[in-house]
Amino acid sequence: MRSDLTGKVAFVTGAAGGIGRGIVSRLAANGASIVVADINEEGARQVAATLPDALAVAVDIRDPESIDRAVAATVAAYGRLDILVNNAGVNTHAHRVDVDAFPIEEWHRIVGIDLDGLFFMTRRALAPMLAAGRGGRVVNIASVVGLAAMRLQSPFVAAKAGIIHLTRSMALELGPKGVVANAIAPGSIMTEGTKALFYGANGQFQAKTQAFMQHIPLGRPGTPEEIGEAVLFLSAPESGYINGQILAVDGGWTAGYMM
Repeated sequence: MRSDLTGKVAFVTGAAGGIGRGIVSRLAANGASIVVADINEEGARQVAATLPDALAVAVDIRDPESIDRAVAATVAAYGRLDILVNNAGVNTHAHRVDVDAFPIEEWHRIVGIDLDGLFFMTRRALAPMLAAGRGGRVVNIASVVGLAAMRLQSPFVAAKAGIIHLTRSMALELGPKGVVANAIAPGSIMTEGTKALFYGANGQFQAKTQAFMQHIPLGRPGTPEEIGEAVLFLSAPESGYINGQILAVDGGWTAGYMM
């Protein structure tokens, strides 16, 4: 789709990763200035260098002081912040085990980034957005597992389900202030991580891939660019009356069972 985001500043976390790159490329192509935010500072710089108007910032969303510095750098560079895309997140590869065996430290790591970090980031980024009085957008990246749980990844499922209801809470609270909040629930997306797990010849779950694809009506994984299109849609002026919604971009995964 095409939309005019000229003059808008979009702050995207986890922007050096696969889905993050898909998001920033679509927003930038439609005129937005991009803050490429990532814990991987060099990766953020590399992505920013590919965009027409971008600022790279290092941010650890678990650390409120790191967030403060990143938001301050955004305001210093652009004088505003209009769109926040909470994309940063992690899952576990090594610990795909039942909940009774799941390591406590790994639970804290995943929930601390995926849910706590999203809350910390949003709380701080809203300050310049609300102070300007121009309204704004918050787009949270959840997951289909927040809508339909999967086995062996209990903290990821819990965090993504938490994001979904947190998004709805944000919509209720921020809507009267002119800021709309929505979430995207990606299904299986072809990033380097999913290639390593599912689609590579030596992938940990490569043997299960064919059966997994049978649960997706379109029969394929999505692409980061398709998530970017969904973020663009929810960031566009034309979608200003959409608030508190969860958009599944999953090839039909959550529509029902394939028999």
